[in-house]
Amino acid sequence: MTERSIRRRIRGTDTSDGAGVKLKRIIGQPGLDMLDPFLLLDEFRSDQAGDYIAGFPEHPHRGFETVTYMLAGHMQHGDNKGNRGDLKPGSVQWMTAGRGILHSEMPQQEDGLMWGFQLWVNLPAKDKMTEPRYQDIDPERIPVVHPANGVTVKVIAGRLGDAEGPVSGIVTAPVYLDIALEAGASVEIPLPEDHHAFAYVFDGTDAQVAGEKLSRSELAVLSKGGSVRLAGRENRARVLLVAGQPLQEPVTRYGPFVMNTPEQIHQAIADFRAGKF
Repeated sequence: MTERSIRRRIRGTDTSDGAGVKLKRIIGQPGLDMLDPFLLLDEFRSDQAGDYIAGFPEHPHRGFETVTYMLAGHMQHGDNKGNRGDLKPGSVQWMTAGRGILHSEMPQQEDGLMWGFQLWVNLPAKDKMTEPRYQDIDPERIPVVHPANGVTVKVIAGRLGDAEGPVSGIVTAPVYLDIALEAGASVEIPLPEDHHAFAYVFDGTDAQVAGEKLSRSELAVLSKGGSVRLAGRENRARVLLVAGQPLQEPVTRYGPFVMNTPEQIHQAIADFRAGKF
């Protein structure tokens, strides 16, 4: 089994989205426009209410999937189809926007820490106009495994050993793992050989990824291979390890619409303006 190595390193850029929510954009910025099938990765983290209180009021999506993983705080989502749900600490929402949806994610707190991630995953051309659907995953449904001493893994999507993540039916066959490493702990995580993959250190000062030091808030684009080795260094750390099957299709983006051609983007805008979402 070929072990993966670090192919590129990217640091997030500070920006804002929604109604002014401050966040760090790691994928979807000039340094890393996308990593097929991943279109965007944002980390939002603040204990200052002014950085997040305005939230993400109603906005459209078409042609891809959004994945929200909450680490701390409480947000409520709703959409124009009548769906409602709570995003609380440890929960995951995998939303397949498909042909189009209007949704919102609004804070349900006025102080305290709000911390989490949003990942955008592309849909293949044949599925871009599918009916929207949600997978709302409570933290109790996410398996927690210990593949090595000092290593704790939350399996959100994909499989690790006998544990299978609760997210299912996603065409890009994703792996989404939250890996906690104690100081000095080490583990080799298997990954599908041809999936594109990245590792992102989001807690602690640094971790060892594929034999190299990776600092907090730094993302490593990994080479192809059947596994990647992670290790804790002087202090404990947490690493997001995500992989997905590349689609290898043309991508045309305009804000919240991701299609294959400019003509399809024009149609998406026309449909949105005509109230067809």
